[in-house]
Amino acid sequence: MKIGCPKEIKPQEFRVGMTPNAAQEAVNHGHDVVIETNAGIGSGFDDDAYRAAGAVILETAEEIFASADMIVKVKEPQPNERKMLRKDQLLFTYLHLAPDRAQTEDLMESGCTAIAYETVTGAGGGLPLLAPMSEVAGRLAPQVGAWTLQKANGGRGVLMGGVPGVGPARIVVIGGGVVGTHAARIAAGMGADVTVLDRYLPRLRYLDDVFSRDFKTSYASAGNTIDLVREADMVIGAVLVPGAEAPKLISRAQLSEMKPGAVLVDVAIDQGGCFETSHATTHQDPIYDVDGIMHYCVANMPGAVARTSTIALGNATMPYMLALADKGWKQACIDDKHLLNGLNVHAGQLTYYAVGKALGIDVVSPSLVLK
Repeated sequence: MKIGCPKEIKPQEFRVGMTPNAAQEAVNHGHDVVIETNAGIGSGFDDDAYRAAGAVILETAEEIFASADMIVKVKEPQPNERKMLRKDQLLFTYLHLAPDRAQTEDLMESGCTAIAYETVTGAGGGLPLLAPMSEVAGRLAPQVGAWTLQKANGGRGVLMGGVPGVGPARIVVIGGGVVGTHAARIAAGMGADVTVLDRYLPRLRYLDDVFSRDFKTSYASAGNTIDLVREADMVIGAVLVPGAEAPKLISRAQLSEMKPGAVLVDVAIDQGGCFETSHATTHQDPIYDVDGIMHYCVANMPGAVARTSTIALGNATMPYMLALADKGWKQACIDDKHLLNGLNVHAGQLTYYAVGKALGIDVVSPSLVLK
């Protein structure tokens, strides 16, 4: 199989879909690998590193899409990239289709087969290809939130850890999964007063058992949530419904109950955001003000630490990429039901229920596609 990796073109996206190590593994498995020139520069990998791994460097994305059987990326294909996809081509990347009708329709029209990193499941019930970026985004959230909280950026002017005689910032993390846990750990490490909200009692018990010295936990009822949000200097939205549009947890009306200059960091923005007033921003222009509340809603947060993110993502995706290339996508999905859960689009049909529900599009069962 010929595996192609184009350069990411989403604004301020510096990650790359394949590391030189992943390229070398694919070549060792007998596959051809083509990389767009300078695709890895933002992550610290130059073209010579890919050549040394056995890959061929091509000059343009058009050449990559025209020649490759499988396209490996990081972010969802942008409109001009979607025009280059074709029937029987395999796309392996993050998609986040639920809030993105245009992308969904373009992928269906292309006839390609699209497997989304974020809906591939793991044997233990987790999301192994989403987890590394959730870890990165979770750890970044208090860092970017602390910057947004500075007065010069429109925030309350509160220091995360306070100083002797002045209390620390109050941080509320909504969601106790991978993102929320990592966000809470970093915020607590910065000296903040942190509370994690979740509705799943076994998860709250786990967090309390392991991290009770670092942060507090609370049940995420509607009343309890807004009570804590009223007193918060920063709220980190870390909720996830796999493959589906994120639930809206704070309405615009409730912003008036928050402290002026408080900060919302929406890590769920890739799935539409978990605050009613959220809309996607970029690293170039990351924050905006709604009713005196500062919003940080960058849709590719891990791109800010591209080298760490690329290596972490490559470690997770490489075994799946090799399985898809070695066996072909159908046999790989037959052999691994968790990989089959990543199938979102095939031959003009939508194959992921949560996306169909969000967009009102009919869905075909992935098992029927395999037959």
